[in-house]
Amino acid sequence: MNPDGPHLLHTEVAGPGDGIADGPSIDRTPVLLLHGFTGSMTNMAGIGRPLSESRRTVAVDLPGHGQTGAFDEAHRYGFDHTVDAVADVLERLDAEPVHVVGYSMGGRIALGLAVRHPDVVASLVLIGASPGLADPVERSARRRSDDELADDLEEKGLEWFVDHWMASPLFASQERLGRDALVDARAQRLTNDPEGLAGSLRGAGTGAQPSHWHDLPRIAAPTLLLVGDEDPKFRAIALRMGAGLPRSTMEVVPDAGHAAHLENPGHVVASVREFLDDVDRQAGR
Repeated sequence: MNPDGPHLLHTEVAGPGDGIADGPSIDRTPVLLLHGFTGSMTNMAGIGRPLSESRRTVAVDLPGHGQTGAFDEAHRYGFDHTVDAVADVLERLDAEPVHVVGYSMGGRIALGLAVRHPDVVASLVLIGASPGLADPVERSARRRSDDELADDLEEKGLEWFVDHWMASPLFASQERLGRDALVDARAQRLTNDPEGLAGSLRGAGTGAQPSHWHDLPRIAAPTLLLVGDEDPKFRAIALRMGAGLPRSTMEVVPDAGHAAHLENPGHVVASVREFLDDVDRQAGR
């Protein structure tokens, strides 16, 4: 259990210098890394490590995940509460503004950050992300489904849940990573706290997330939408998002599905680095 709540999300800072405010890259905007559901900050290392060669990076374990673990109070898993907790991390580190790179659930949290705390977001890189479900009926049905899945996790156990989650068609393209990588991914997911994952699913799952579709036109941050060419559902979502975001670019990542940063990391890192450098250049940083 984490008795201190989400204001103390487990955080790791990497890059030049000993902290956010020193070192040779002080003029370069830091990068915040937000992982997906059942993951942890380790899943974002393929992006974080190369970026940390020239920028400060801040990685967090979101509520219920990794070394942040589980909380005693259910409301601390809530979507908006999670967004605010991430903003608190940045304030404590005096790291604002940051470029935010989020995958899937992390991308949803990143969008929430741009809506609730726009001053801390210099840009957004969203990998396989969504602004939520616009239809209240669909959102309510998804919330019930997420709640039932959380109940199954608590009843059947973490190992059953991880195998069930990894068997989703959404992740089928990850077979290209090979058996060893999939074994490692399963082992990482099994390190999570089952109570924490259930809390995250109920509190910050797609069904619990407020719809941010109507907020997209007022997000001023430059946004890069990355989506795998083998992820048709999120390609369609990214196209819709791009129509609403005033400063967005969409890029389809070849030879990749939903987790494009894992399946084609070289392409994703190159695209992210070019985008962040361009944003900083235009901002005079």
